[in-house]
Amino acid sequence: MSVHKKLMQARLALQNTELKKSGKNKFAGYQYFELGDFLPVIQTICNDVGICGTVTFYTDIAILTITDMDDTSQFIDFKCPMSSAALKGCHEVQNLGAVQTYLRRYLWTNAFEIVEHDAIDSAKPVEVEDTLTEEQLEVAKNNLEEAAKRGELKQAFFKLTPNAQEKLREYANQLKKSA
Repeated sequence: MSVHKKLMQARLALQNTELKKSGKNKFAGYQYFELGDFLPVIQTICNDVGICGTVTFYTDIAILTITDMDDTSQFIDFKCPMSSAALKGCHEVQNLGAVQTYLRRYLWTNAFEIVEHDAIDSAKPVEVEDTLTEEQLEVAKNNLEEAAKRGELKQAFFKLTPNAQEKLREYANQLKKSA
């Protein structure tokens, strides 16, 4: 049996389980799946159907490889670009761990087609006042300009707070056009 067929069997087996979301985003007011909510179940199912998943991190990409345990020449790669995190009060290695945890979760949910309830997760987030001073906006604009010069405008834009993104979206688009 091909690795694709085994993966499909695993997906169907997972679909017949009842996964519970234990992650809570209090800021935006929604729940989400954490690795512990589905990975133990996936590992058991993978073992039962004869596939194994391994995650590898490179400087620019993370890869989840699903390998046929009976024929290791058969495998499927799921890829995701690397990202960064800047969590307040954390050391570099803690930010790295956060990135790896997020990417592992995204890779596994991608590989196993784990879907969340759109009615809940697509709801508008809870509004939180995020005021920006003119000085903060100027600093953000300068950062965007510098990032545009380095070819990193998109990454810099998505590191901004949602409120800053909303206020600087048009400005970022102008920078993009002039680059």
